[in-house]
Amino acid sequence: MRHIVVLTGAGISQESGLQTFRGPDGLWNHERIEDICTPQGFRRDPLRVDRFYNGLRAQLADVQPNAAHRALAELEQAARTGRWQGQVTIVTQNIDDLHERAGSRNVIHMHGELLRLRCTHCHATPPWHTDCYPDTPCPHCGQPALRPDIVWFGEMPHHMDAIARHLAACDLFVAIGTSGVVYPAAGFVENVADHADTMLFNLDAPQGPSAFEQVILGPATRTVPIWTHDLMAA
Repeated sequence: MRHIVVLTGAGISQESGLQTFRGPDGLWNHERIEDICTPQGFRRDPLRVDRFYNGLRAQLADVQPNAAHRALAELEQAARTGRWQGQVTIVTQNIDDLHERAGSRNVIHMHGELLRLRCTHCHATPPWHTDCYPDTPCPHCGQPALRPDIVWFGEMPHHMDAIARHLAACDLFVAIGTSGVVYPAAGFVENVADHADTMLFNLDAPQGPSAFEQVILGPATRTVPIWTHDLMAA
């Protein structure tokens, strides 16, 4: 029985039409990181930050899961129904809900979720699909203390204990569409090097030596379905 941990990054969602944060036309080219993705920026101008994430939230309605999302969901479903002997856990750096909409259930959002807010007063994390502003009351405590439930620069990623347990137990670690420069996720491949096989699916070859044993280049919408099909057929 295979225990697979799949780490997904912005590249997999980009193929659904979502704009990435990094890259030639990334969101960071239009906004300063310090202004909209730090606790300090939120304290300085919460309205600007809320408007930025309201825009991202609205954009989600216009995109759909792609073939790579669906292939991972199908692999997980095959494990659930006994058609494939294995276990799949997705650890995603993405804040969208495309994995869930494709049908995946075992998804860990280490950088938070765009469709969830966090109350800084009562610490509730209500689901949220509409706009939010500095005066929007928390549905749990009524205080206007809501912020995006997003891990900003300088904050600790979510669920690191659970992620560490899955990494320690896996025998195959797969990264899909990730730049490999954002830590701690960029260090996961070294964490599993002594006990797991490692694969990277990416558009571009790694710059410099790669810690991955196998690198598969090309669009995830093409390469990932081939891989999951072969895995289930083996």
